[in-house]
Amino acid sequence: MDERMFPLEIGRPIPEWDLRHRLPINKPVSSECKDSGAIFRINSTYMDVTDQPYKDRQLLATAVLIAVFISTVVLAALAKITVLPSLTMDLATIFIYFVGIASSISYGRKALKYGRDEFFSLRRRTIRFNRKEKKIYAIRRRRFFAKPGQGDITWEIPWDNSAIFCVHRRVVERRHVFHIRHYQVDLDGNVIRAFAIGRKWEEEDGLADLLSQWNYWCWYMDHGPVDLPKPLLFFKEKENVLESFLFCLYCFGMRASSAHRIALMPLIVLLTCHRLLALWTCRDPIWPDAVDKVSVVDPDDPFDEPSGSTPVGWAETVHSIGRNEYPEGDKKEMENWSGAKDPCANALLWAKDIPPKI
Repeated sequence: MDERMFPLEIGRPIPEWDLRHRLPINKPVSSECKDSGAIFRINSTYMDVTDQPYKDRQLLATAVLIAVFISTVVLAALAKITVLPSLTMDLATIFIYFVGIASSISYGRKALKYGRDEFFSLRRRTIRFNRKEKKIYAIRRRRFFAKPGQGDITWEIPWDNSAIFCVHRRVVERRHVFHIRHYQVDLDGNVIRAFAIGRKWEEEDGLADLLSQWNYWCWYMDHGPVDLPKPLLFFKEKENVLESFLFCLYCFGMRASSAHRIALMPLIVLLTCHRLLALWTCRDPIWPDAVDKVSVVDPDDPFDEPSGSTPVGWAETVHSIGRNEYPEGDKKEMENWSGAKDPCANALLWAKDIPPKI
């Protein structure tokens, strides 16, 4: 479920569960370090990662298009009723008009609220971990009338102990869904703004991957790309039709059976069309000049990836893994970890209302 559908608690205190599950930046939260699918590129200066809605944008795009369709159909029906020669403005007719107009406005508002970040916006809202500046730069929204060098709307977050990163939990279709959320608060402790980093993770098994992912980002910010495990894959910054199709295919399960996928193929193709439509109406993000100046990469940087024979995207990576040219599920053990050695057992502790002390 898209994190933008959830309340971000603006003007309220950070939810108690989130605050109890605050993520430290200076010590590990699990026994292993690995990526679980959230990376665009890595080098010695910065790491570009996804925001939470990135992988599932076809779902919100579909919801927006449905809202537009319903609003349009209702207005068309009201217009058709209006031209009927037998129309009489009695109480029943006025009630029908009231309900129809109210419904059309309601669906129209939803389409505008959620569609503004899906259509005629940005193809991706990159979140940049800059280890040299010790800051995170997060592109949030397209700027339509930018001055030269201004770029798109970008938030700047310091990478220090004042920054509040938490595990956020929601119940969706009777399942726990988690994501990593950053909160900025005012002097009274009320949330000014918030956003989610990476992706969503489901149930306790997913929470284990979330904690390993957090270790991955913290390791990069503390130590750089040296000894960093290979990402699950590098996402394509120029997404093509095949890549969009695979996003929609895998959203029903990475290891779903062929029969299951064939049965869902009409829906998968429809979602692919909606994802492509959203992407084709958008443009690539533009970083402000101030961010570009502190994001210069040495042309001889040996850690600049993806480059050379490194696969990019779902299809290339799967084929490279099959040829044993790219590692599958690369990870490393965290040094000085004193908690539960089993990542899943550790995740079960974190899933409780009061997580373990680390």
